[in-house]
Amino acid sequence: MLGSRGRHTHAHISQLRELTVTPAAMTAPRADAEAGVRPDEIDMAMIYDSFTITVLLLLEDLGFCKKGEGGTYVQDGRIALGGELPINTDGGGLSSNHPGMRGIFLIIEATRQLRGQCGARQVEGAMLAVAHGSGGLLSSQATTILGR
Repeated sequence: MLGSRGRHTHAHISQLRELTVTPAAMTAPRADAEAGVRPDEIDMAMIYDSFTITVLLLLEDLGFCKKGEGGTYVQDGRIALGGELPINTDGGGLSSNHPGMRGIFLIIEATRQLRGQCGARQVEGAMLAVAHGSGGLLSSQATTILGR
């Protein structure tokens, strides 16, 4: 683990200052700084996918693309295996598992990827991974940078 930051900002969605900005906008830069990496150096990401919009918001707030560009960013296979930033290589919460505590599986898959233990779903040459969990009503966020 190279860097990790968490933040809880509100209790109710009505208390969220900006509906398109999550606490990941605070946790990601701090975790990146602690790890000494930039988003463009990350080889793969495990992002909690509670809803489609959550992944887009988090890709933006984690610094992989500019605000409002999440939809365009994911087009053309960019986040697929073999793409520029493969995400949720275990299939995500819908296809892999969603036990109500998905966060630990983000860390497990990122670790397996960095160890080269993922067989057909392996991200070739993965050296840096981010695992990002989102909880509550977009209120609790945790960003962890892992390296090999």
